[in-house]
Amino acid sequence: MIANGVEDEEKWLAAGIAGLQQNAFYMHRALDSNNIRDVLKYSAQMLSELRTSKLSPHKYYELYMRSFDELRKLEMFFKEETRRGCSIIDLYELVQHAGNILPRLYLLCTVGSVYIKSNEAPAKDVLKDLVEMCRGIQNPVRGLFLRSYLSQVSRDKLLDLGFEYERDADTVMDAVEFILQNFTEMNKLWVRMQHQGPAREKEKREKERSELRDLVGKNLHVLSQIEGVDLDMYKDTVLPRVLEQVVNCKDELAQFYLMDCVIQVFPDEYHLQTLEVLLGACPQLQPSVDIKTVLSRLMERLSNYAASSPEVLPEFLQVEAFSKLNNAIGKVIEAQIDMPIFGAVTLYSSLLTFTLHVHPDRLDYADQVLGACVKRLSSKGKLDDSRATKQLVALLSAPLEKYNDVVTALKLSNYPQVMKYLDSETNKVMASVIIQSIMKNNTYISTVDKVEALFELITGLIKDLDGMLEEVDEDDFKEEQNSVARLIQMLDNDDPEEMYKIMCTVRKWIMTGGPRRLPFTVPPLVFSSLKLVRTLQGQDENPFGDESSTTPKKIFQLLNQTIEVLSTVPAPELALRLYLQCAEAANDSDLEPVAYEFFTQAYILYEEEVSDSKAQVTALHLIIGTLQRMHVFGVENRDTLTHKATGYSAKLLKKPDQCRAVYGCAHLFWVDDQDNMKDGERVLICLKRALRIANAAQQMSNAARGSTGSATLFVEILNKYLYFFERGNPQINAAAIQSLIELITTEMQSNSSTPDPAADAFFASTVRYIQFQKQKGGAIGERYEPIKA
Repeated sequence: MIANGVEDEEKWLAAGIAGLQQNAFYMHRALDSNNIRDVLKYSAQMLSELRTSKLSPHKYYELYMRSFDELRKLEMFFKEETRRGCSIIDLYELVQHAGNILPRLYLLCTVGSVYIKSNEAPAKDVLKDLVEMCRGIQNPVRGLFLRSYLSQVSRDKLLDLGFEYERDADTVMDAVEFILQNFTEMNKLWVRMQHQGPAREKEKREKERSELRDLVGKNLHVLSQIEGVDLDMYKDTVLPRVLEQVVNCKDELAQFYLMDCVIQVFPDEYHLQTLEVLLGACPQLQPSVDIKTVLSRLMERLSNYAASSPEVLPEFLQVEAFSKLNNAIGKVIEAQIDMPIFGAVTLYSSLLTFTLHVHPDRLDYADQVLGACVKRLSSKGKLDDSRATKQLVALLSAPLEKYNDVVTALKLSNYPQVMKYLDSETNKVMASVIIQSIMKNNTYISTVDKVEALFELITGLIKDLDGMLEEVDEDDFKEEQNSVARLIQMLDNDDPEEMYKIMCTVRKWIMTGGPRRLPFTVPPLVFSSLKLVRTLQGQDENPFGDESSTTPKKIFQLLNQTIEVLSTVPAPELALRLYLQCAEAANDSDLEPVAYEFFTQAYILYEEEVSDSKAQVTALHLIIGTLQRMHVFGVENRDTLTHKATGYSAKLLKKPDQCRAVYGCAHLFWVDDQDNMKDGERVLICLKRALRIANAAQQMSNAARGSTGSATLFVEILNKYLYFFERGNPQINAAAIQSLIELITTEMQSNSSTPDPAADAFFASTVRYIQFQKQKGGAIGERYEPIKA
């Protein structure tokens, strides 16, 4: 059925075009021979094709445009005729003899445009005559196109100060009156279209009406281009007349389109000065009108106008634009009871954007908008509408984008209240946006109150909302928690007391995060606290004995309690690393008992929690490296810790790991910048033990695989010998090094050893180093001289 209808319409259109072209051909012949009667005859027959009711507006437009092109040629002919002496008044009367009213009115409009230009009669009288006579066509489609043609041919006759051919004081008003009258009649025809035809085709008719809307809107566009329409005329005449027509037509499509037209075509300063009148019409529109889009576009235009020049801002204050818009939105939301939450949030989002552009210094205005939004949301609970959620994110992002400073947004008391209405996932997205804003703008948060407010906003990232354990992508989760970790580094205050309070506040929040989050959030807290410790070094005890003051010891107590939580997560390797970091900081602060306690905790974790062999090797090397740098310990404490470390080394599972850990322990007995920690004999004991373990590893390999394996361990030990030899350890002499070189050479040449290019290259490089040191000369050269490499 639909296909048949389309085919029929194509046939009717083809027939209409054929008839039009045929009559146009005869009209052209008459034009060439200057035969006016034939010209009028064939032009009327040509225009009769526009009397059809069988075509949809889209197809009718095709036919109309072909007729329009022919009418332009006809208009040129009439102009030529008047130049040759033909009376335009006679022509104007002559065309009225056309048999049918539609062709007659098209011809009248065409001759009328020439009549106005001839200046033989007052233009306003001619136009008034034409606009009145066009009422003879009441078919909506035909009437709209006819009046559109009238508007088109008269457009260039309407000048910036009224009519091109008249200069009296009322010319502008006459031009305005003509356009408004034509606009009113066209709107009535356009609205009437919805009642033509059966109810089942209503949707189709609405689509057709939508296609024709620009014909009506062109009138407003022409009005806006008349320079003589100043603010007073717009305020007193144009806007009231247009709005009266908009409100009274009671048609959803017309009201939405025309309100949008008014906003788009007239200047921004006019809107600003007539804001009350324009906004007053909004609550009177039909409840189904998409008023949120209309008001949003109005506020967007006003925002851009405010941003265009600082000089216009006083105008906004003068007319109290914010107050009027705020009240209007409130009234619209009250009037449209069924307005979805998406619409209300969109309105508040647009109003906030407007406020931030026009009144950036008035945070109370921004907070007022957020408060109104909270009030509207309070009856809804968490949003489940994705469009409303998107608008709410836009609302919350606006202050961050405008101020580029989260601290300013934190001053808005209703900001966190709005965030509570986001669902858990979106809440986390918004929290990430806030953190990104802080990072991007390098914003430092420096007071406890602001930190508290900030963490209130990003709660979604710090703990599971609603007490539910959420299933999230592992990579996304890591990225979220890393962003929180980066945020902790942006909390800073030069006052140690305030900074300590900030650290306590952060600790309180991150401890609620559960075992999954703590490994991400505890380390940055520890390092921020250690940074504070380093600013307080040397202030172990407050000279005034004030217990409430911040001291390194007090911070270390907090850190001990914090890291202890990690061992229950469990994250023993991370906790061990942090204990060692704290021990090193305590060492720098000369707090021996504190440093010893941290080492004790690290050792306990190593013994009880670290079971993986690779993790043990890594942890042990960290312990040895940290302990080697410690200078705060007395002899007894250092011996205890060193003895433990060497004991752990001997208990590692794999022989190569044992060997490396044992020769690493040699550094614990020889610290270059501390004379009281240079025990050459114990260094030698460690190195000899390492050699024995390396030898045992060779034998085990020979027994298990039939080959002694690589000599890499021996080359590594040789390098340790050379290190301590250069440092002046009296127990390490050239003879010991010589014998070790010979041992390695023998091993590598042995038939049972496994070829290892890496070990060969390592040994060759070590030998070259020895030769290089010999060639240096001086004291070093002398020491290396006895070694035959």
